[in-house]
Amino acid sequence: MADATLLSVQLGAIAPLGPKSVPSAFVKSGVTGPVQVEPMGLLGDAQADLTVHGGPDKAVYAYPAAHYPRWAAEFPDHAHQFIAGGVGENLTIAGMAEDTVCVGDVHAIGTARLQVCQPRQPCFKFALRFGNDRLPNAMLRNGRSGWYYRVLQPGLIAAGDAVTLVDRPHPAFAFDRLVAIVYRGQATREELAALAAMAEVPEDIRLSAQRRLERAG
Repeated sequence: MADATLLSVQLGAIAPLGPKSVPSAFVKSGVTGPVQVEPMGLLGDAQADLTVHGGPDKAVYAYPAAHYPRWAAEFPDHAHQFIAGGVGENLTIAGMAEDTVCVGDVHAIGTARLQVCQPRQPCFKFALRFGNDRLPNAMLRNGRSGWYYRVLQPGLIAAGDAVTLVDRPHPAFAFDRLVAIVYRGQATREELAALAAMAEVPEDIRLSAQRRLERAG
């Protein structure tokens, strides 16, 4: 796989979102210059609800830049919002997508090392950000989830850095298969068995796969 490129880096602060002023750091702004990547995320980025956001398995959220023109075509009234950082990602990446990334991939960006570990599950704040209740379900249908990184090695990253694959422990498990399992429950017994034993994915995904295997008998 050819190297990809980090197009932009976004950070967010907690602020009121939507008509009910829900606290959220969904709205993020691009930054210039190096940003420190820490084990729990980017220095200067906030998460309002730590029960569902943040933590080591949701430290850094990345999104493929190639998805934005498709979103804009499908929702033209929001085309001006479908730009880098529009879906709340920290990193906007060119040259990678869910069908070219594998579960557990380790990427070198700047001096940091990040590991692909799980898809983003869209919540009501995605709808609030755009004022459109159809968007979370649209992401569930189209699978354009982006991915969360786990931080293996803290370091400095900046827009323009190469995103280089340095390890691929599961070359037969494309990330879009994980998206289909998490979003739509589509999985073979072989995939469930592989997930249940896969240390690179979060514990809740492993346990869910194991329970589904046991129910299948």
